[in-house]
Amino acid sequence: MTTGRSGRTVRDLRRGNRSAVLQRLYFGGPMSRQELGPATGLSSGSVSNVVGELVADGLLEEAGVVDSDGGRPRTLLRVTPGSAHLIGVDVGETRVRVELFDLTLTELARTEQPLLPRGCYDVGPIVDHIREGIATVLAEAGVGTDRLLGVGVGVPGIVDRDAPGGAVVHGQTIGWDAVPLERLLRSTGALPAEVPYLIDNGARTLGQAEMWFGAGRGARDAVVVLFGSGVGASLITGGSPDGGTTEGTPLEWGHLTVSVRGRRCRCGALGCLEAYTGAESLLARWTERGGGPAGPAAPDEEEALSELLAAAQAADPVALELLEETAEYLGAGLSDLINLFRPERILIGGWAGLLLGPHLLPSVREHATRYALRHPAGRVTVGLGSLGADAVTVGAATLPLSAFFATGGRRATPGPRTEPPGWHASLSTRTDPPARAGRGRGGT
Repeated sequence: MTTGRSGRTVRDLRRGNRSAVLQRLYFGGPMSRQELGPATGLSSGSVSNVVGELVADGLLEEAGVVDSDGGRPRTLLRVTPGSAHLIGVDVGETRVRVELFDLTLTELARTEQPLLPRGCYDVGPIVDHIREGIATVLAEAGVGTDRLLGVGVGVPGIVDRDAPGGAVVHGQTIGWDAVPLERLLRSTGALPAEVPYLIDNGARTLGQAEMWFGAGRGARDAVVVLFGSGVGASLITGGSPDGGTTEGTPLEWGHLTVSVRGRRCRCGALGCLEAYTGAESLLARWTERGGGPAGPAAPDEEEALSELLAAAQAADPVALELLEETAEYLGAGLSDLINLFRPERILIGGWAGLLLGPHLLPSVREHATRYALRHPAGRVTVGLGSLGADAVTVGAATLPLSAFFATGGRRATPGPRTEPPGWHASLSTRTDPPARAGRGRGGT
């Protein structure tokens, strides 16, 4: 194969050109061939060749025509929604959610299973939930696995994606010690061998979703906070102003020490931020102070946190005090992120963040500004994520989507990761999925 001075082969150049066209149409909306040249930096000949390949592969389709200035009308192109499918999985703190999407991340089907008994993170049942969820969403949407790009899975904890045999999860707070999750999922036989599982930290998938499609779009340097039973964060630096394939770095922010010899965190250490701000800790402190539901009939965390919020809105002094303490700890924790990384934007997501955020945000902002250095605090905005409760699932689905872009519109094969990953032929055959209401992303 011919190799240029840069060491790139003709195949590398073709893959890069395909990737550039796909991403520009995906995130920039329908465009004509004439517009794609300046938008991608490719020559008109290269655009014509690449578009021809992608149309033949079924990945692009016509999206109408527009008049040009004095010339012939121009045909618009867009990414074909039904040309491929993606599955996103959120292994959350209270449930496992599985969603099926088309290529433009329009939801086709979803299912979720609560973790029972409450707080049970046993690996076996969770693997079963994922296996059953995959089967359920595929059956509900009436699609097979022939056009499935992969299954992205967001999990709590540290993920070693390069471990021998597949991704391994170190989830200290949920009792997972080097769990070979990728191997366990593969062993279920839920999917053909050519369909990959891509596993990553849930805060990172949340961050990627918000940066690609949500309130982070347009920011170059941001931190996205996952506020649920515990707390975590994802750091994004050098992001694209147009959204797109920016990736973040997961931060174990919840295990930053904020009080020496303080409350015991569920990780076992003393004084972690999570021991003062996570929903689990917040509800425990409410019970310790004589408030809140307790006993075997107590509601789950989401219901209990709603009751705490209702008590605060009814001017219950204990509830008000607890929420103000939580806002101060969150603000102090955010000030550390501001001082360390100087982001232009901080977004708070996660089920607890979305529930409490509208009520806590003014106080959180005030405390973050008070605890942070003036200069970095003066350039940051603190707000809420915009993608809702399933943002982690959407972000998980972007894991196979990102790999799809990186290889110019081809599907991953499982196995040891190299640069670039191994891939096989384009998804050149397709049928349209059944019509279903959903959210369309990807500029269609």
